[in-house]
Amino acid sequence: MICSDIQKDLATACAMEVTKVIKNDIGDKNFSILIDEARDCSIKEQMAVILRFLDDHGVLQERFLAIKHITDCTSSGIKEALVDVLEYHGLSISRLRGQGYDGASNMRGEFNGLQKLVRDEASYAFYVHCFAHRLQLVVVTVAQCSPAIADFFNYIPLIVTQVCSSCKRKDALLAKHQDELLDLMENGKISAGTGLHQESNITRPGDTRWGSHLKTLLRIFTMWNAVVDVLGIVVANAREHTCQGGARGLLKNMECFEFVLIMFFLINLLSNTNQLSQDLQRKNQNIVEAMRLILDVK
Repeated sequence: MICSDIQKDLATACAMEVTKVIKNDIGDKNFSILIDEARDCSIKEQMAVILRFLDDHGVLQERFLAIKHITDCTSSGIKEALVDVLEYHGLSISRLRGQGYDGASNMRGEFNGLQKLVRDEASYAFYVHCFAHRLQLVVVTVAQCSPAIADFFNYIPLIVTQVCSSCKRKDALLAKHQDELLDLMENGKISAGTGLHQESNITRPGDTRWGSHLKTLLRIFTMWNAVVDVLGIVVANAREHTCQGGARGLLKNMECFEFVLIMFFLINLLSNTNQLSQDLQRKNQNIVEAMRLILDVK
């Protein structure tokens, strides 16, 4: 069982059995596909393929089908890889009724994009640009909508880097936050319970990670005093001014009124967009609820 070849054989057998069940569920029904490509830790471009179909009870099912290594990221290269995956699993592209990708030019191109190449063979495979991805593009645009907001989001990654760049600083951050939580519990200002006040970390906001802007701001808000204390330690322990890495300037910005005002403003704003994003990512979407949330966000 510890032999690598046996482990690979077991994983392959499990994958084949799972795929067999998925194909039996689809039967001769039509289906849609969701595709996205990303680079893995070995610096290889991988394409993930997901199937969406209605089962025998009329319930929408979403099943992960395969990962395919692609060497050509052009629309024709991705289309060839997609056809290979479908043919390998015995699925005909003529039964394809929908395509869901991101907004990259090689995917959504009107004349040479993947969606156009697929529709040349399956005319009813209509393309839909992922709505949650569209919303994330709006959030990224909002993050650069004015000089003050753009400067704010330029400071956020620097703050995260300063307080989490080393194990020592990260441990100090978590220790100070834990001490603060214990003091609040002893004074009865917050309640204790299972699953509450779990240890957390601060991560950078990413343009391609949905909800990451709100998540980062909420973490900084809840760990505000600990972040300020760690930045103060960095300033105090620096042997030279050049060793502070900008911690003094970041500390000064965090303690100004404009920075705090923008943070509260964006937390309130992005909370609405995040709720809409979560709703758009549901497998079975409530269209009425989604439309109401869209009106609230607008």
